[in-house]
Amino acid sequence: MTTLGIGIIGMGWMGKVHARSYSLVRQRFPAGGVAARLVVCSDNVPERAEAARDLLGFERSSGNWQAVIADPAVDIVNIATPNHLHLPIVAAAAEAGKHIFCEKPVGRDPNETAQIEALARRAGIHSFVGFNYRWAPLVMHARDLIRQGALGELQHYRGRFFSMYGSDPLGLLSWRFDEAVSGYGVLGDIMAHVTDMALYLCGGVGRLISNAHTFIAERPLPVPGRGTHYSRGAPDDPKGPVSNEDYVGALVEFENGARGTLEVSRTIFGPKNQFGFELHGTKGALSWDFERMNELQLYLPGADGSHDGYMRLVGGDRYPYHGNFNPGDGSGLGYEDMKVIEAYQFLKAVASGKPCAPSLADALAVADVHAAMIRSWKSGDWASVSSTRLDRLCQQKQRGTA
Repeated sequence: MTTLGIGIIGMGWMGKVHARSYSLVRQRFPAGGVAARLVVCSDNVPERAEAARDLLGFERSSGNWQAVIADPAVDIVNIATPNHLHLPIVAAAAEAGKHIFCEKPVGRDPNETAQIEALARRAGIHSFVGFNYRWAPLVMHARDLIRQGALGELQHYRGRFFSMYGSDPLGLLSWRFDEAVSGYGVLGDIMAHVTDMALYLCGGVGRLISNAHTFIAERPLPVPGRGTHYSRGAPDDPKGPVSNEDYVGALVEFENGARGTLEVSRTIFGPKNQFGFELHGTKGALSWDFERMNELQLYLPGADGSHDGYMRLVGGDRYPYHGNFNPGDGSGLGYEDMKVIEAYQFLKAVASGKPCAPSLADALAVADVHAAMIRSWKSGDWASVSSTRLDRLCQQKQRGTA
């Protein structure tokens, strides 16, 4: 059994999710050979760090994130902070030789993502990114079917993330609506998941055309300790401007020849948390929606046409990792179960010294697509997806070819 010391920075909802996930790895994967030790947590509100320490079983807490990195018992630095802190924390952790788990979108914009990826790569550390929807058992089964060629040649892909969390004009102006702290809006917050899933299932994107829009231009100002982006203000509260986008849509051409759309909105009215995809090939098709995460719609008619219609697969222990949580069919998994699988994958990779995915390199691949989206919505034209890897750009500049 290899036990790795964990330090978590940022003890809001996501930081707590990560702490519980690490704690459950040994219980859910008893034969996995890895476990986590919750060493230290930090938050810029010291009382929140102290409460997390007492609730979740950390050995100590701090109001200073630098203390997490300096702690000799910490092997993995887990970053669950607002986006503007990703770059300085990764820079310090990489310099200290700590392995890094960073929540998406990894920085405020594609340039910061490229800087972060380069820092970690040059330091030779292991990294992981919170693209947790990859770990839904039926999503993993869908990818297996695609890799086996069951769907034939891929032709159409549609990915979306429609969430109502910003649909109320009285929703508070939290950091997610502030460009200085968050960077881009839904591009980083939820398009990151849509783009990663498209790359995971369908492969690289060659070119695209994109647009963005802000539907709610101002929101009530929050007061300290009042709540999150799910909290609501009053009609007469003072308001401030929303400085990033509520909506992004893109028409994409994949490198394998498939065509598709990627679309996200935080102000849409109706869908609660609809992250989903549809994929169509020359032999079959499938679709998945997180609101029904334990179901997969599958169309594989077969040569005789006797099954010419969609069938509904229900989650069960025949699919990857489901049996580590629930036996049999129809006993569903939830959001935090995906995070436990995610934590297990990272701990296993660090313990074995083998490369793992999704890493910061995968976050950079997402950022390359997003950089093209930004160029496209600014120009109003198609944009090619190109690498933003800093080492390559530096070499090009030295050769005079950039």
